[in-house]
Amino acid sequence: MTTEAGEAGKRKTRKTKLLIGWREWADLPDFDVRNINAKIDTGAKSSAIHAFRIRESMVGGTEHVEFFLHPVQRRKKPEYFCRAPLAGRRVIRSSNGQEEERYVIETRLRLGGRIWKIDLTLTNRDAMGFRLLLGRDALRRKFLIDPGASYLLGQRDRKDEL
Repeated sequence: MTTEAGEAGKRKTRKTKLLIGWREWADLPDFDVRNINAKIDTGAKSSAIHAFRIRESMVGGTEHVEFFLHPVQRRKKPEYFCRAPLAGRRVIRSSNGQEEERYVIETRLRLGGRIWKIDLTLTNRDAMGFRLLLGRDALRRKFLIDPGASYLLGQRDRKDEL
């Protein structure tokens, strides 16, 4: 913990922010999915995961969304079935100006030993370089980002996962 002087001599306490690179390994513990190569994108407001075969369902009177994940880029295996309560729908404008309405779920993210809830939009990211994109909303007040560094939280060996 670090402290800084506030108004009228009061001290505010704040957590030390962890330094991360422009790409890091992330986990989605609610879906038991580990080692997703995530792009840290401060130019994006929201976060997105590659999802396919997305459909709405009702579970106990609550709207849910069911979908499948391929967490490894350019690979069809492993494949994970996921179900989560529907947190909403959001219109997202991509970098090329295209708008797309996406499902939004709330789930836990693990990055560098820290776990917290984030909003995650579901979309087809098959053609993109990363299956998981972490935007400003998910990263706010938690990390400092070094855009010239990668995997500051450590490397992972995917061979054990496949």
